Amino acid sequence: MPKTVKILTRKKIWLYFIGIAIIAAFCGFIVYPNLPEGFPLRSFFNQFYPHLGLDLQGGAHLVYQADFSSIPSRDRASSLEGVRDVIERRVNAFGVAEPLVQTSGENRLIVELAGVYDVNEAIKKIGETPLLEFKEMKEATPLPLTEEEKTAAKEFNESQLKKAKETIVRLQLGEEFAQLAKELSEDPGSKEGGGDLGFAKKGAFVAEFEDAIFNKLKVGEITTEPVKSDFGYHVIKKVEERTESDQLEVKASHILFQTKDEQYQSQVSAEWQNTALSGKNLKKAALEFDPNTGQAIVSLEFDDEGQGLFAEITKRNLQKPVAIFLDGQAISVPTVQEEITQGRAVISGNFNLNEAKLLSQRLNAGALPVPINLISQQTVGPVLGKISLQKSLVAGLIGLILVIIFMVVYYRLLGVLASVALLIYAVASFAVFEAWPITLTLSGIAGFIVSLGMAVDANILIFERTKEELRNGKPLATGIEEGFLRAWPSIRDSNFSSLITCLILTWFSSSIIKGFAIILGIGILISMFTAITVTRTFLRLTEGKWMSRHPWLFGLPKNQSENQ
Repeated sequence: MPKTVKILTRKKIWLYFIGIAIIAAFCGFIVYPNLPEGFPLRSFFNQFYPHLGLDLQGGAHLVYQADFSSIPSRDRASSLEGVRDVIERRVNAFGVAEPLVQTSGENRLIVELAGVYDVNEAIKKIGETPLLEFKEMKEATPLPLTEEEKTAAKEFNESQLKKAKETIVRLQLGEEFAQLAKELSEDPGSKEGGGDLGFAKKGAFVAEFEDAIFNKLKVGEITTEPVKSDFGYHVIKKVEERTESDQLEVKASHILFQTKDEQYQSQVSAEWQNTALSGKNLKKAALEFDPNTGQAIVSLEFDDEGQGLFAEITKRNLQKPVAIFLDGQAISVPTVQEEITQGRAVISGNFNLNEAKLLSQRLNAGALPVPINLISQQTVGPVLGKISLQKSLVAGLIGLILVIIFMVVYYRLLGVLASVALLIYAVASFAVFEAWPITLTLSGIAGFIVSLGMAVDANILIFERTKEELRNGKPLATGIEEGFLRAWPSIRDSNFSSLITCLILTWFSSSIIKGFAIILGIGILISMFTAITVTRTFLRLTEGKWMSRHPWLFGLPKNQSENQ
């Protein structure tokens, strides 16, 4: 059986019309460039503005090359993708709208920053992305010392012992332990923390150090003689002790005076080598405060892979330093006291609050898994972009005018109503682009123009179906409703298939094609609203006896009258 056509009351039709008018006005206020003073909600509407891409407003174009010298060939592709993702997050954090960051070839990245005309400023934005590395000491084969070197080493060690004894005297005279540790200690891992080594169980330290804190010293006491170990001379303070899980733990601080081996030559300057752990394994960085010193520190939390790598690194470097490098500089060189399996590390340094906060923000924005070098830079001037924008707008305006002329000439009153609906469609689309916001590029404008054609196509399907119903002698109100009902399946199927294509392009394509697909998809959704709701409401308002007596206004012969 045929479907029963439901005819709305005039009151309900006018309510639809008022709703459409409110939506159109709201969108118009968003699109209007600058509302005058005193206009209601002026500050709200004026906050929206069009966002233009590099090809329309100019900007910076940069080409980087990744340094894969220390990366295995099997990991290079994923590392390059990691760099791309990090840089995209970084430039987004600096407020650059819709940046284009894409890989090119095996080791290059192209970065386009719209609206940034100062190339040096653009390079700075990219360069501030930190390179985070974790390094361990490279093992070296010790060489025997000459007699002169042995004598020099012995004299140096005696001077270090003398310093250690002088430090004990200064402590006995009342100077603060933490202050002297910051001033004199040669242990980079505890120096800035006032010599604090935290709580430790038996087995965490070398035998001589452990004997002092567990067997000889009481809480609050300081060694009266320097304690000699393979690291040098220690001045030790036992700070606190506690029992955890039936095991005694001691908290101690020390001041270290390093010594030289008197038989073999050791490394004068540390040679660091990269570990497999890097910034790509960083899950989160957070600003915290040392509970003992109150100093600002940055805690690091690693992902599952990083947690396993960090456990391996700390296990093989017990009682050895592991350095944290940021942009090639060692910012923290703690000595590993025990294996760390929780996947957490701490960057402690001479940070003030703002420095620690900035560092955590930069690390969260993304640490580069590999270094990058700038190999090309250029500026796209705003004049060229302005010309492209003007030509695009002119092309779109000409197309819109030609479509309106065709619709009015061929479909008469229906064409006029469709043209008004088309203008509402254009205003609503640009309102969405500004409020989202969506960056407009040349490809995006092309997507909008294509969606404009699809909006017209939906109206043509509706009008032809409506004319067909009227030719068959249906009353005007019935013909309009049935025309929409019969046209809807074709409109729905064609638009849904186009939306599926837009989703595929958005998901799998590059940034340029994504812009085209997103704008086309939004345009299709809005065109469905204007065709099914706006145009339909306008046509319903024409229902009446006078219009029924003038079928030529609908593109029908003048002698055709409504069949009552």
